[in-house]
Amino acid sequence: QVQLVESGGGLVQTGGSLRLSCVASGHTASTYSMGWLRQAPGKEREFVAAVKWDGSLTSYEPSVKGRFTISADNAKNTVYLQMNSLKPEDTATYYCAAVRQPVLSAREADYDYWGQGTQVTVSS
Repeated sequence: QVQLVESGGGLVQTGGSLRLSCVASGHTASTYSMGWLRQAPGKEREFVAAVKWDGSLTSYEPSVKGRFTISADNAKNTVYLQMNSLKPEDTATYYCAAVRQPVLSAREADYDYWGQGTQVTVSS
């Protein structure tokens, strides 16, 4: 089993920045990559970004590319999502998730472990 705990969410104005963190514990060696997905009120959960644990591969949803940066610190079992130039449409609950199979995935169904989520609210 793998446990994931997110932190770093909050309220920020349009154009501001936040950095989300996700600390993984347990059998983390069984996971290949990590992702951030988000869910806005009344909408389905959507992919944001993913990273291989060694940091060599990343993937982004087009609307966040150039504004968000995902990174992983293998030694600390921690994944980060640096979010810059935030927009009101980025408002959502952000979830950290882990994949066991050797893929970088945008599909929610591929993720095996999930955190509880952290709220990000961007005011206009």
